[in-house]
Amino acid sequence: MRILSGIQPSGALHIGNYFGMMRPCLELQKKGQAYLFIADYHALTQQPDPAELRARVLDVALDFLACGLDPEKAIFFRQSDIPEVTELTWILNCQTPVGLLERCHSYKDKISQGLTPNHGLFSYPVLMASDILIYKSTLVPVGKDQKQHLEVTRDIAIRFNNRYGKILTVPKEMIQENVAVVPGVDGEKMSKSYDNTIEIFDEEKALRKKVMKIVTDSTPVENPKDPDTCNVFALYKLFASDTETSDLRDRYLAGGMGYGEAKQALFEQCWEFFRPMREKREELSKNLDGVEDILVTGARKARKTAAETMAEVKTAVGL
Repeated sequence: MRILSGIQPSGALHIGNYFGMMRPCLELQKKGQAYLFIADYHALTQQPDPAELRARVLDVALDFLACGLDPEKAIFFRQSDIPEVTELTWILNCQTPVGLLERCHSYKDKISQGLTPNHGLFSYPVLMASDILIYKSTLVPVGKDQKQHLEVTRDIAIRFNNRYGKILTVPKEMIQENVAVVPGVDGEKMSKSYDNTIEIFDEEKALRKKVMKIVTDSTPVENPKDPDTCNVFALYKLFASDTETSDLRDRYLAGGMGYGEAKQALFEQCWEFFRPMREKREELSKNLDGVEDILVTGARKARKTAAETMAEVKTAVGL
């Protein structure tokens, strides 16, 4: 079983990234051959500052390694270190109907928001298909909101195989049903787009400040409170044990506790939860050459598979 997942270097990773994408990805190391990559080609659709993009790629690498990615178990690499992926993208572009891309929800959503699209944004699903198909991935973990892009990948692979023979592996989806939806400080889904995030590796003072900004209702201190509608409690239970979660729930229902106390309890849980990861990240940051070696080694392994796929594809299409 070969499993593939990628993450864009779009800024500092936050709690939502960790529980929604990172931790499930790290679990894949135990379930099969995992290909995990930093999607820096995809990030170019937003035309980021070059120096900032390079810094973000390094930050993502540090974050993943600090949070438990094991380069002995997973193949971890930069997307841009695999030139074969863009070569396959052109070949697949020539097999992909324009109408298929025009129907993609993410593209239509950005158009409706008034964004002036570039061609990279329009053909993003084809590059994503290449990422998946070039490694002959069998399983791709996706959230429900990403399911359509995988369906596009499957459609492209089937079209190619129908024309040229069964060369590309048609992947199956691994829908992540139980992945936590993590609320941001405003109660909406935690997202950089909403500027409502709590970063994993914030300094202590900055982390406390963001936790204390979490939106709550105006229930008086002495009154009982509903933990199931409280953003603070929703975040707390991501970190706490069952016993700790039950105890805090009882305090909510009993009354006599202000939201400030609950926020302090959340801060302490969050700070301690990520402590070993912060220490590991600090250690890794002192040896950036070692981090680079991990990415280069991962790319070398990934390119071997990519080159084998491209040889088959090029022969099939007449190149």
